[in-house]
Amino acid sequence: HHGWPLSSDDWDSQMLFFLGQGYRVIAHDRRGHGRSSQTATGNAMDTYAADVVALAAALDLRGAIHVGHSTGGGEVARYVARAEAGRVAKAALIGAVTPVMVRSEANPGGLPLEVFDGFRAALAANRAQFYRDVPAGPFYGFNR
Repeated sequence: HHGWPLSSDDWDSQMLFFLGQGYRVIAHDRRGHGRSSQTATGNAMDTYAADVVALAAALDLRGAIHVGHSTGGGEVARYVARAEAGRVAKAALIGAVTPVMVRSEANPGGLPLEVFDGFRAALAANRAQFYRDVPAGPFYGFNR
């Protein structure tokens, strides 16, 4: 489960490693990312988790290990909490965000919506430069 605003392509190195170890490896592009539908709706953790529920059912995944980075970590946490029995063996959260990051009355410790508005504007203006300028430092895997 990739981070925002990445795609499943960002897992290539890890996928090749685990394929070499004999694992079946699947990476999906979350709605609105990569090669998925570029929908403007449903971009919330509940919908992301519902999409994974549908994907796991369609592929009949059993005993899967879900690995999530950044937003993908929040997606994993939300999915695992509602997954059908037997579908999940383990979950790994790598630099994961919590399922709700935006500040609200219910989440006063969250980030102001303006932070995300700034991310969206920077991405629309110059995606490559956004990756160089991410406030937390070099974006995960940006040099790979």
